[in-house]
Amino acid sequence: MAKNPLDSISGTLIAGVVISAVLAFGIAGGFNAPSLLRWLHILAGVAWIGLLYYFNFVQVPALAEAGADKQGPGGAGITKYVAPRALLWFRWAAVVTWLTGFVYLMITGNLGAFALGMADGGSNAYQLVIGLGAWFGTVMIFNVWVLIWPNQQKVLGLVAATDEQKAKARRTAFLASRTNTLLSIPMLLCMGSATHGLPF
Repeated sequence: MAKNPLDSISGTLIAGVVISAVLAFGIAGGFNAPSLLRWLHILAGVAWIGLLYYFNFVQVPALAEAGADKQGPGGAGITKYVAPRALLWFRWAAVVTWLTGFVYLMITGNLGAFALGMADGGSNAYQLVIGLGAWFGTVMIFNVWVLIWPNQQKVLGLVAATDEQKAKARRTAFLASRTNTLLSIPMLLCMGSATHGLPF
């Protein structure tokens, strides 16, 4: 008897990729490099921003409530089992999102986006808007790897730290995560506007 692909995350992902490939080949004759990169960029971006929103809208408030509830079970289960796994997916989804976006801009001749459309002495509206989104994303990936992840390792006890260091690390990671949430809003506006028609 065949195993249900929905019984595992790998089976679910593989089934989703197979359905997508059938659609791409059935409708358009397959992927070209830009369309494949754009698809991977969007998939990774959904994972990255979805986890960012999970942390900010769900996990952080839930842990605060768990810490304040002296009769409750506390947040140890989340910090021991959920947060490390979520942070693993979060930081690598950020890398894949940024890299696929960069390579997409490179192979489509749009690296001028990093100059906000002013490369070659001209003004390119697409590169300006997608470039703003790319810069927001660049600041965000910096925050993930330089501010959030190193400090979360201290908070979660994955790296030795004093209580004072943990408190400082918690605040730094919190502010960097909130900054990324703030930046994600105009970033998504730029990404959608650049590819689905200007102006905003």
